[in-house]
Amino acid sequence: MRMIMDAARKLAFYMHWISGVLLIIMMVTILLDVMTRAVFGATAGNLDLTFNGGVEIVSYSLLFCIMFSLPYSVRRGQVIVDLFTGALSERLKGALAGVYTLGFGLLGFGMCVKLAEAVERLSLSGETTQDLLIPMNYIYAVAAFAAGVLALRGLLVAIQQFIDSGR
Repeated sequence: MRMIMDAARKLAFYMHWISGVLLIIMMVTILLDVMTRAVFGATAGNLDLTFNGGVEIVSYSLLFCIMFSLPYSVRRGQVIVDLFTGALSERLKGALAGVYTLGFGLLGFGMCVKLAEAVERLSLSGETTQDLLIPMNYIYAVAAFAAGVLALRGLLVAIQQFIDSGR
């Protein structure tokens, strides 16, 4: 069990790192898009350095940035309000944290199932993105993978929290 938990943690860490890279890609894309549009406007359209797909790059990078950061953030991403939990025992607080984290796992599972269904549907229709012509089933497949990792990580972290609360 420890080996599975460590492997899931490492996978979530690498996905979190990729999420950071995607954030940088988003910022650079926006910067380049603004600069090329400014050059286009300043030259009255004589110098066109603009590029197609900037909006898609940013929107799908944002999707993957969020989806890839969630599995790593499951363990330490919760805000605990002492007003509600201050009087509870540490054991009960741990059990509540486990239930809360299990909810994240269930959310990831539900998203994974629905995204996998969309992958199947989109692979039959052949739908692509508007500007870059990337098949939509690829995008949904990556999102389904990330949601599956969220489900697995949520379940494993919840199990660990339940075990720790029982001690």
